[in-house]
Amino acid sequence: MRLRGGFLNTLSGRFLLLTVAFVMLAEVMIFVPSIARFRADFLLMRLKEAQIASLAQLATSTDVSPELQAELLKNAAVFNVVLRRDQVRQLILSSPIPSPIAATFDLRMAGPVELIRDAAAALLQPENQVIRVIGNPVEDAGLLIEITMESGPLRTAMLDYGLRILALSALISVVTAFFLFLAVQRLMVLPIRRVVRHMQAYAEAPEDARRVIEPNARVSELRVAEEALMAMQTQLTGALRQKERLAQLGSAVAKISHDLRNILTTAQLFADRLEGSVDPTVARSAPKLINSIARAVNLCESTLAFGKAEELPPRLTRFPLRRLVEDLVDGEGLVIGGPVTCLIDVPPGLTIRADNEQLHRVLTNLVRNARQAIEAAGAEGTIEISGGESDAEWWIRIGDSGPGLPPKAREHLFAAFQGSVRRGGTGLGLAIAAELVRGHGGSLVLARSDTEGTEFIIHLPKQNDPAEAT
Repeated sequence: MRLRGGFLNTLSGRFLLLTVAFVMLAEVMIFVPSIARFRADFLLMRLKEAQIASLAQLATSTDVSPELQAELLKNAAVFNVVLRRDQVRQLILSSPIPSPIAATFDLRMAGPVELIRDAAAALLQPENQVIRVIGNPVEDAGLLIEITMESGPLRTAMLDYGLRILALSALISVVTAFFLFLAVQRLMVLPIRRVVRHMQAYAEAPEDARRVIEPNARVSELRVAEEALMAMQTQLTGALRQKERLAQLGSAVAKISHDLRNILTTAQLFADRLEGSVDPTVARSAPKLINSIARAVNLCESTLAFGKAEELPPRLTRFPLRRLVEDLVDGEGLVIGGPVTCLIDVPPGLTIRADNEQLHRVLTNLVRNARQAIEAAGAEGTIEISGGESDAEWWIRIGDSGPGLPPKAREHLFAAFQGSVRRGGTGLGLAIAAELVRGHGGSLVLARSDTEGTEFIIHLPKQNDPAEAT
């Protein structure tokens, strides 16, 4: 599904937005203490100007005229100036206050938290109020200096300063984001796009070795990703070539097997007539010839059946497992007293859900393999078939007392044409049996194989649809 939204849905767009956002966040974190510091400096400047005005008053030996006193207060932008010197609090300059004092701020002991809090309060207070400010005189010209002033000019100056800081922050954010955007485009986005283009080109023709990516990224992580992609593409290209060759070989084998089966079928018809020959030598050789031809025909038919891969999906029905096993044992002639006997340990009431015909084929293959292994050892033996269930699955165990499987056979036990341990065997029986069990959603596993015998276990899940378990 293609993403919509244009530039904002790209890696570059989102990185640009995140860069602007984080730079602005950093600027805001700088802005808060900066505006608090500006307010403190503004008030200290008012204290300094008021101190200068008060020193002008103290420098004269005669009383200052009201007009000059008003001009001094206007230049200092305050209403009153109080100076404490030698433990004496003295009102140096004074004028009428338009309204009661709304708040008092002592800058002598104010910490960062208090300055930030008072600055926020000043910005959020739109009304022009009269405030009292207390501080230390410069040059130790007294113990303290106290002034009264309006808060409106202070708020106006803070807003003007804040807007300039925000404008500068926005400019810094945009410039920083732009250069970071170019850097990310160069170092990350373009290499990633290159990898994507290689993946798309490779997907169009995976068998073309020229489309395998050649790592050239300078960033370590991207270089590792390109090398991993190259290894995967190389392996996949080789696997596809091998698969194509195997498919062609399989097609050729199927054609040969089809023609060979027709030839062997004709030979089998003529061999059947040899059994009635009056020549004793021919009569004795005929059964061996017929058996050899029958095995060859069976090999051709098995190869054709496996190559077609036309096994129908299992038709799941409920049926008693013990009845199926008993029919199988009777059909195979595994009666008590023979060289190979079969023991059945399946509860009579155990009912499973599976394809009756396919499960019969699986069990028949396993039982025949077990009997042939026992007979090849030249001794009597036992085959045991047991079954049971748990909350999640049914299980069927097929064990024998044969000599066990050789290590080489166990390595490719369920691989077609590779898992046979019997001379003349095709190795298709267990491969087809495992495939039929997987069609049920289950598994066929080799539980053990040693000198005391071999044991296979079939696991059949009770859940119809794996999605129902989620």
